[in-house]
Amino acid sequence: MKFRIVFFCLFFAWLNVNAGGEQTLIAKGNKAYAVGAYTDAAATYEKVVAMGLESPDLYYNLGNAYFKMNDFAKAILWYERAQRLEPGNEDIDFNLKVANNKIADKIEPLPELFYKRWFTGLVHSFSVDAWAWMGIIFLVLALSAGALYLISRILFLRKAGFWIGLILLFFSIFSLFLAWSGNVFLKSDQEAIIFTPTITIKSSPDDKSTDLFVLHEGAKVQLLDNISGWYEIRIANGSVGWLPVTAVERI
Repeated sequence: MKFRIVFFCLFFAWLNVNAGGEQTLIAKGNKAYAVGAYTDAAATYEKVVAMGLESPDLYYNLGNAYFKMNDFAKAILWYERAQRLEPGNEDIDFNLKVANNKIADKIEPLPELFYKRWFTGLVHSFSVDAWAWMGIIFLVLALSAGALYLISRILFLRKAGFWIGLILLFFSIFSLFLAWSGNVFLKSDQEAIIFTPTITIKSSPDDKSTDLFVLHEGAKVQLLDNISGWYEIRIANGSVGWLPVTAVERI
């Protein structure tokens, strides 16, 4: 028992020291950014990321630092990562749009079915954690209404408890479903950013295959398959082809 107590004390002490180190580095990065030392700021933020911290604010600051350095591909990469953690954040969305306007490729996306666009927008209107918490809160309220239905002797309150509980249960299930859908999106959606100044997309995973089209640094692609050091990719307008794995960095 003493060993376990000592172990947990040491463990939590290590967590505090580690968290303190992250906060110290973030403060250092913020200070460097404030004085215009964007290269130092980005390098410091990258150290925090290497320590395992995931934060939309951290990723957003990294995107800003790279944007100030005119490294728009890296700026887009980190804005995209920040957007995944905090969809619907207006600052992230705005800066991502500005960064995309700075790159060479302006790809018009295919029109999306209205119901699919509506559902995707709904899922991304809040983070996965936010939807999960809403589901839990609705469930607790539904159980409270159910308790009112069971214990009340007043007919009006029993009816109110039953119907309100039923509605809240529906909202709970729907919120948890949206949280699950958002989590599936984060884990299954395979996207990447081009990190080569200019890359020719091939018809097959072979340097000698037919040239299809050209993409430039900063363009976003969807990853479909991976064969022998090549990715099969699709861009927003539906065009499909192959490029080397080394040409992109996954979001």
